[in-house]
Amino acid sequence: MAEPVDIILPMLKEMRAEIGEVRSIMVDGFSKNEEAHKNFRNALSADTLMGRLLTGEFEERIEKLEALGDRIKRLETKVNALESRS
Repeated sequence: MAEPVDIILPMLKEMRAEIGEVRSIMVDGFSKNEEAHKNFRNALSADTLMGRLLTGEFEERIEKLEALGDRIKRLETKVNALESRS
């Protein structure tokens, strides 16, 4: 019959090798996960930046339209004043 030392040591070596394989698989998975997370953060940043740009452009357009509306009101007031003189 084999001695316990002859059974245990090879088994421990096999376990150590398997743990090393699992560890390398985990490290690869973590690095892929970190890369995906980085890409996702970059996409969110780009989306936020695009949203800010679009919002800024929209605000500028609204301000221009409001300014034109004010100008139209002043012109209508002048036209009404001129018509009332006639």
